[in-house]
Amino acid sequence: MGEKDRLLSLSYDAALDKKALDIIVLDLRGITLIADYFLICSGRSTVHVQSIAENISEVLESQGQKYLRREGFREGRWVLLDYGHLVVHVFQHEDRLFYNLERLWGDAKKMNLDLRQA
Repeated sequence: MGEKDRLLSLSYDAALDKKALDIIVLDLRGITLIADYFLICSGRSTVHVQSIAENISEVLESQGQKYLRREGFREGRWVLLDYGHLVVHVFQHEDRLFYNLERLWGDAKKMNLDLRQA
């Protein structure tokens, strides 16, 4: 497992640890230069979304990975954590439905990192 895959897996597990909902990973390699992967998940409330995002950033920071950019944390409706090769999107349910990144990036392959989500 490469470093990028390891950090993706750690992010996924950190989201699961905070009971994130509907976690998916989109493999964007060969589709865009924005990132290799999007990790998309949902939280039930502002506090839940913030808690998920904070846990992901703390876990990755403990591995020497600091985000390049963080957006939306104060509002807690859609938090974006940009790690370069990995972009994490943590939404409240209504905002996730509205922006529908899964449809917008419909050409991307969906990856299943954890069968507990199936």
